[in-house]
Amino acid sequence: MMNPWRLKLLSQLDTLGTIRAVAQAANLSPSSVSQQLAVLETETRTQLLERTGRRVRLTSAGLILARRARSILDHMDSVETELRGFGDEPSGLVRLGAFQSAIHTLAVPAVTRLARAYPHLDVEILELEPHASMPALRVGDADIVITTTDFDEQPLGPDLDLVPLATDEILLVLPPGHPAGRGPVNLAAFADEPWAFDIAQSYMANLALRLCRQARFEPRVVCRFSNYMMALQHVEAGLSIALLPALAVDHRRYDVTTRQLATPEIRTITAAIRRGAPPRAAVRVVLDSLRRDPTVPLPTP
Repeated sequence: MMNPWRLKLLSQLDTLGTIRAVAQAANLSPSSVSQQLAVLETETRTQLLERTGRRVRLTSAGLILARRARSILDHMDSVETELRGFGDEPSGLVRLGAFQSAIHTLAVPAVTRLARAYPHLDVEILELEPHASMPALRVGDADIVITTTDFDEQPLGPDLDLVPLATDEILLVLPPGHPAGRGPVNLAAFADEPWAFDIAQSYMANLALRLCRQARFEPRVVCRFSNYMMALQHVEAGLSIALLPALAVDHRRYDVTTRQLATPEIRTITAAIRRGAPPRAAVRVVLDSLRRDPTVPLPTP
């Protein structure tokens, strides 16, 4: 009989591409992942992997099993939830992935409301930036992710169902007293400023770089932080300026100035779940709670 955990490792190999990437995602050593996949080959009596130089890839049979494993694992999760209780009350674990600025503005308020209403529901919040959330959702490491629809590096695709949650504007963040004037600004006027960026190849770093290049300059990046609070502190100290989502800027904690862009950059914040069988009750109530957040405006139809 096939082991569900080993099926999940095989599915992750199809999505992530390398044994090393699967090992990092599963918090295992590469040799342990290889051993477990070898056991899966024994269980199925089928060659699932083949070597090409120093790399390992899935055989045709391995590809078929990896892609069917996703629906198998989703179905097992659904059955397990049904067996935990036949009542109408949502229960069990829901893993909610959210990017940094959505955690405190969307995820935490939603989970707080749910904790009071559904004592048998457990929601685990995972910090997942858009470039990491889609793979996590597709391999089953998250049940719901809060992401954006404008992230081209990880297309949403027909295998996912989307629920619009909010809109969020990208703002120029400046130190207090910066002589930027009033009203929307043209980024070209800030070409000579020192810039604070997110880590390389992340969603926000790529977006900020694209906006600067559209303004016909290459930004002089003086620091990179994976944490918006550190970026805001750096800007507040007068050491840099930054492009950040409006949700990330807490004016109560940081003495910074924000300006809208002359050409507005608006992103749509979206919840995504895997398409297939109807979502279990626990997933539905988490989605409902996210949609009902009164602090963030829904997109205009």
